[in-house]
Amino acid sequence: MRMFVKFLCASVLLLLTTFFLLGTVRYTAEPTPLLAKEYRRISPFTYRYLLNQPEVCRNRSPFLVFLVPVSPHQEEARQAVRRTWGAPRRDTLTLFFSGLPEGGLLSPLQSALEKEGQQYADIIQMNFRDSYQNLTIKTMVMMKWLAAYCPNASYAMKVDSDIFVNVFYLIRRLRSSPRVAFITGSVIWDGRPRRDPSSKWYLSEKLYHEDSFPPYLSGAGYVFSTDLAGRISWASRFVQVIPLEDVYVGLCLRVLGVRPVYSHSLPLFRNLFEIRKLEYDRCTFVKLIIVNSFKPSELLRVWEDFSKGQADC
Repeated sequence: MRMFVKFLCASVLLLLTTFFLLGTVRYTAEPTPLLAKEYRRISPFTYRYLLNQPEVCRNRSPFLVFLVPVSPHQEEARQAVRRTWGAPRRDTLTLFFSGLPEGGLLSPLQSALEKEGQQYADIIQMNFRDSYQNLTIKTMVMMKWLAAYCPNASYAMKVDSDIFVNVFYLIRRLRSSPRVAFITGSVIWDGRPRRDPSSKWYLSEKLYHEDSFPPYLSGAGYVFSTDLAGRISWASRFVQVIPLEDVYVGLCLRVLGVRPVYSHSLPLFRNLFEIRKLEYDRCTFVKLIIVNSFKPSELLRVWEDFSKGQADC
């Protein structure tokens, strides 16, 4: 037993040392600005708002803003978020970000989205085509919007609509977190580009010539201090667009010299941003910040039990 305790202590010390050393590494190369025609594609100024909510933060400073990327057709997912972790609260604000549906402005989906936006006043849309390949553009739109219209919020969370978010635990942890140059989630330290053209995550050497990625956060959900929104938007002037939005944010962080923080619990260093799908268990979920992959109906069912019974764990 004594040997096991010594081994556990040594392992914890090694992990802490590793996190410290990783956190002190900085990218020092002088960045080169993109050519104007290259930056134009990623620049939020290239696109115009079709739906906007410029007044939502005028008379309030939310502690936490949820930035949820969605496709126009995902009305059911938006409703599930509004009724669960994204419901209106004193400390939080939830906003959905979308591009144009297939068929553009004349699409029935566009008309439905406009009516929904008028009803809930929580949808922001710009006139780029909504697609997986344009998720990087959508993410930069979110960053620019936050910096322009809600700069006094304390934190923001980019989070997908199929994610379970333990908003209660998240807010408690953020109360004692840094307020500047802070970004946390599930950190990928050893990411490498996929060179197979048949892969969903294919990245050509022309777009990205390096053999590995800098540390970046899983795009399922990550939290950051709002000062980083404007800084990441600025850093995009130096980073060529790639279709992997989470890696792209990591590349922007490298330009800024900001290292993402791995969010874990002690003493076993369990990842609090669980990017796998787990079977629902209330007393497991109460110790996590996110869990991945929920259909709208599943999210509603899980939330009903979780929100009423979490105090029993």
